[in-house]
Amino acid sequence: MRKLITIVAIALTSMVNAQKAYKGKGDIKAQVGLNAQNHGTGINVSADFGIGENMSYGFAASYLLSVDKIAGEKPDFGDRADFKVRFNANLGNVFKLDKAMDIYPGLDLGTRNFGAHLGFRYFFTEGFGLYTEAGIPLAKYDSNVEGFEHYNNQFVFQIGASFNL
Repeated sequence: MRKLITIVAIALTSMVNAQKAYKGKGDIKAQVGLNAQNHGTGINVSADFGIGENMSYGFAASYLLSVDKIAGEKPDFGDRADFKVRFNANLGNVFKLDKAMDIYPGLDLGTRNFGAHLGFRYFFTEGFGLYTEAGIPLAKYDSNVEGFEHYNNQFVFQIGASFNL
């Protein structure tokens, strides 16, 4: 029982002392997490840089570590990797969310497609939080996507850690 009370106290203290999820111009966030999509899972890293009260831009890279074979073949590095530049609208204060929360819809331009994403961050402390993000392609560079071209060119879900830098 004492352990349960301690855990609840720590959780409540971290929520009370939670820091601002998005600070505006000059804010820098780094994220690392799990990238999950149909027929593959991997790692995603991203960085966002605040350029205004509710705007940020950034970069993202993902690499699929575990993928299904297609016709008995495994994809090479180029089929597993994806790189993107992104733009976010940080709307936590617009929706009057707790200062530790941020919701950010955005657009991204990658090596596979032009897409959109919707993310959410929650910071427990000044430097550490969790994030989740979902993304979809809006326009694929190749209209006839086949084989390994499906990787990093479909609905993707991410979850992981977010850091203030």
